[in-house]
Amino acid sequence: MTEETEPSMAEDYILKYHKNQLISILLESDSLDHYGLTLSGSSLFKSLPALSELLIADPCNALEVLHSACRDVQKLLYEEHEKKMHMQLKVNVHVRIMQLPSELDLNRELIPKSCDVHNFLAASGTVIRTTTIKLLDYEKEFICTKCKHVFTVQADFEQYYSITKPSRCQNPTEDCSSSTFIREPGAVPTKCRNYQEIKIQENVSKLDIGTIPRSIWVVLENDIVDLCKPGDDVIICGIVMMRWKPSSADNRCDIELAIKANSVEVINAYRNNFMLNQELKSEFGDFWKKDPLKPLTQRNQIIASLCPQVFGLYVVKLAVAMTLAGGVERVDESGTRVRGEIHMLMVGDPGTGKSQFLKYASKVIPRSVLTTGIGSTSAGLTVTAVRDGNEWQLEAGALVLADGGICCIDEFNSIKEHDKTSIHEAMEQQTISVAKAGLVCKLNTKTSILAATNPKGNYDQSESLSVNIALASPLLSRFDLVLVLLDSRNEEWDKVVSTYILENKTPQDALDNTGLWSLQQLQSYFALIKTINPSMSDDPAKVLQAYYKAQRSADGRNAARTTMRLLQSMIRLSQGKITLLDPLPHL
Repeated sequence: MTEETEPSMAEDYILKYHKNQLISILLESDSLDHYGLTLSGSSLFKSLPALSELLIADPCNALEVLHSACRDVQKLLYEEHEKKMHMQLKVNVHVRIMQLPSELDLNRELIPKSCDVHNFLAASGTVIRTTTIKLLDYEKEFICTKCKHVFTVQADFEQYYSITKPSRCQNPTEDCSSSTFIREPGAVPTKCRNYQEIKIQENVSKLDIGTIPRSIWVVLENDIVDLCKPGDDVIICGIVMMRWKPSSADNRCDIELAIKANSVEVINAYRNNFMLNQELKSEFGDFWKKDPLKPLTQRNQIIASLCPQVFGLYVVKLAVAMTLAGGVERVDESGTRVRGEIHMLMVGDPGTGKSQFLKYASKVIPRSVLTTGIGSTSAGLTVTAVRDGNEWQLEAGALVLADGGICCIDEFNSIKEHDKTSIHEAMEQQTISVAKAGLVCKLNTKTSILAATNPKGNYDQSESLSVNIALASPLLSRFDLVLVLLDSRNEEWDKVVSTYILENKTPQDALDNTGLWSLQQLQSYFALIKTINPSMSDDPAKVLQAYYKAQRSADGRNAARTTMRLLQSMIRLSQGKITLLDPLPHL
């Protein structure tokens, strides 16, 4: 295929597959706005193999061919369409390529390296920082003081879009060797475009244990600015490039990698569905059909598989499983939202296995953040305002990065008191309202919180829970489940546990020769049941209502726990229990 036939093939492809999309762009009223024409990378590589090879070898040239073809097709449709009177030619239509084929080595789950420079690829990660949207002056005109020739200079991406004067006059007709140029007097920037930078970080669940996630800056321009916020999972398609700041004689030139984005795809809705297929659904269906009259036996096998390194404590394991399963979000007609995520707090003496449950839970849920309260500030848990030069930027904290998953907080009692209050909104309203350094916004924190804390001194069973753990009632009432794990110093229990540890036994011995589930099976199972939305009938609702009334009227009731949130917690826990125990009708 020659260079002349490539644009015509691209025009035929756009006309065949994206005619309606271009017509809708032509019908838009603003002729100066920027519009994106989304192309499927998989379809493009199958239909135009020669242009696809050019996209791999010389992405800048290939994208220019597609942009030119898009403009030509736009003119063709405009001339022939019956609604020509209602159309306007758009000068700023950009081709956006998404969903690159998986057969080729173009998709990266890790941050690109130096070997990927000048390559067009797709990088996935989590947005941790965004800058404010600016206007980029990408082109300037200079006048030669000798021959008065006017020429334009483009901003250089590799030098942070700085515009440097050329070394000599660029007049093609005269041999002018002048090196003195001036800007046109009174000239104002006319060639401007929207510009934003975001920083994405590698997904922690895709890394090996102990690996520090790397990050990279991504440059967004024109119509793809302001498409994502901190905490979003994104797939960035673009060209990997190097950039550096102008060096001086005394300073070393620092070169960094950056991605000049062609498209941005937010994939928050697909976070937990990556491992589901019909084969797994059939496998779990056969598991529950194996003994339908004894569902608790099947449940016990799942519970025993959860955190198998801890002996016993099946009530705690069941509570953790219900927390991972979660409830159902409710939104009424007025738009008021009631969360479906379950929050759980474990209070216990040292050595009762609290941290083991937190670590295992963070492995089961693919999107998770494990942090400790020691040294965690409100900024580290919510959002940090970071100063970069003369600008302030927002960087996502633990709760924002765990959006759509689970946030495990160990040593919860070590968090300072004024920092604990910052998570009140995140736990109940599932959002964080930020007003820092002149930046005002609202971020999603749709996450379950699994926290562990030690009692204040020895746990006094004659005192209330809030006194023993020194947590204020507003924060305590936001936890759906609070479990107290005490070291009872029972001689028989100590003997059983020590035998279990010394002989290196597994819970499989107590399950009638049935095998434990692997971590991968548990990950798939919880990803499946989180897609189930059970509805509550009248009989269970009456039971919950009666229990709530009994708790409210009890003489020794705990005022911090028996609020309206108690009823909502019971609804969520019952939903989590039924999806964990009986998913068959929904498979």
